[in-house]
Amino acid sequence: MIKVVRAKLHGITITGAELDYHGSITLDPEQCEKAGIFPMEFVEIWNKDSGARISTYVIYGEPGSRCCILNGAAARTCQKGDRVIICASDYVRPDELYAMQPVVLTFTQDNHVDEVMHYEVKETVNRKYDFFIRRDERPLGENRTLGSVNVGELGDELKSRGLDDRAVADLLSKYLSDFA
Repeated sequence: MIKVVRAKLHGITITGAELDYHGSITLDPEQCEKAGIFPMEFVEIWNKDSGARISTYVIYGEPGSRCCILNGAAARTCQKGDRVIICASDYVRPDELYAMQPVVLTFTQDNHVDEVMHYEVKETVNRKYDFFIRRDERPLGENRTLGSVNVGELGDELKSRGLDDRAVADLLSKYLSDFA
């Protein structure tokens, strides 16, 4: 068995830290349900700003609140405004990877869902296990602007120059920190 990503909230912003609350991370249940993250489920949290990595369990907060609150000891690892990655995992046999399609949600600075993606593993001519990202939905619209860069138009331009979806996503994540 191998440990793999099952669901991910990528780039969500910490909205609070409650040191005196008894453990956990409080998340908007609507966002958790969209990604497939359950209450009481253990998740890993990776702080993009500090590099801190912790694990804790999920509790649901107020629906629609877009909250991301670290509680108890976990509150010491992040500051309000930090961007984090929250990852739920599972153990599978390698041949089960083909059937999995983990949901990945990316977020704006104020925790609106910016993009819905799925990870996929497929067998290709070159590899038994090859990795792909399928972009499914942009709830806030196709063309986002970061600074003066229209990300949708930039992505289209890169594709017109022969780059595939994976290469475009890699470049945008590398050079546009708000996209990552």
